[in-house]
Amino acid sequence: MAEHARIVIVGGGLEGLAIAWSLALRGESDVVVLERNTMCSGMTGKSSGIVRCHYGVPSLAAMAWHGVQVFSDAEQILGTDIGFRQTGYIVGVGGNNTEPLLANVEMHRALGVPVDLIDADAVRAFWPGINLDDFAAFAYEPLGGHGDAYMTGMAYGTKARELGVTVRQSTEVTTLLTREDGSVYGVTLADGAEIHADTVVLATGVWSPALAATVGVDIPIKVQWEQLLLVDQGEPTPHVPTFSDLVNLQYIRREPNADLLVGNSDHSAPEFADPDNYLNRAGDAFVETAIGKLERLLPSMPDPRLASSYAGCYDITPDYNPIIGPSPVDGLFLAVGFSGHGYKISPAVGRLVADLILDGISSDSAVDGNDFRFSRFAEGKPLVSLNPYVGAGEMR
Repeated sequence: MAEHARIVIVGGGLEGLAIAWSLALRGESDVVVLERNTMCSGMTGKSSGIVRCHYGVPSLAAMAWHGVQVFSDAEQILGTDIGFRQTGYIVGVGGNNTEPLLANVEMHRALGVPVDLIDADAVRAFWPGINLDDFAAFAYEPLGGHGDAYMTGMAYGTKARELGVTVRQSTEVTTLLTREDGSVYGVTLADGAEIHADTVVLATGVWSPALAATVGVDIPIKVQWEQLLLVDQGEPTPHVPTFSDLVNLQYIRREPNADLLVGNSDHSAPEFADPDNYLNRAGDAFVETAIGKLERLLPSMPDPRLASSYAGCYDITPDYNPIIGPSPVDGLFLAVGFSGHGYKISPAVGRLVADLILDGISSDSAVDGNDFRFSRFAEGKPLVSLNPYVGAGEMR
């Protein structure tokens, strides 16, 4: 006979485990997480782990603010170090983006996010040798920084299991099970076994469209290849805030070994990939472009060299914002399409999914669950920034 659980979560990465933990916190421990490899073995470990609240979508900013609060007290809440380092976060813009920056800062303050407008001299005090000639305005979040997505996801999984959740690794889901009326009632595993459930949560990131297609749900997700560099400046990078450069369209943060992690904020010409077969390092063209941007920003690096590079994939939606909510098919709940935002909002994602499954409504008045509905694309109502930045609207 098939096994049964009230909730089956497909995907044992960061979001799936955050959801499992949040459900268990609500007292719902009849939950099974199914992971085809090992916990957090997919794209979770590729995350650059930036923690910021600087969004033009109020719900996302509020979710990120909840994440900051959880990460700041992680050792008490999750019982372990998750690699979060509260270095601060700075975003800098040119003159064409000053008004959106000011509007976003006002909105963030209304949400309770600690954020200040600072001048170039203050930024230089944080970042010795930085070239700010092309910048016009800066916002500073003292509680922002960066964390480790793998460590965080594993911590979610540990707490979920302590609260009674079952996590099965090396357990691949091949199809979703449907009744004659089309509703989903469980999953089929690679060995032919079935697990039945009242609700199946799809949290499989870049692999979500293929599974959803087994029940006729077309999830509008593309797999975007993202490249990152690790740069040795020639001497150890001092402890500095994460810096989001919306002039050159990149972001930089200090690695634990004092190298610089350099990421991309220009999504105007995305490159798409097969999530099971992509180049796991930066391409030559990206290296040349990214290093050129970095040298304009930090022209005084003593003896820079490329230490290494790696790559991962975003599961992007048409509006670069996640889908969180019921699918068009009864019994199937979607938590997919995080488009690069997933780490910082993961505690709030878990809470929102638990709220929507158990209560049908968000418990946080600042987070409207309806914002992330699947149907918004068909309705022609994408979720977009209230104050978009020229050149960086996709991720802001």
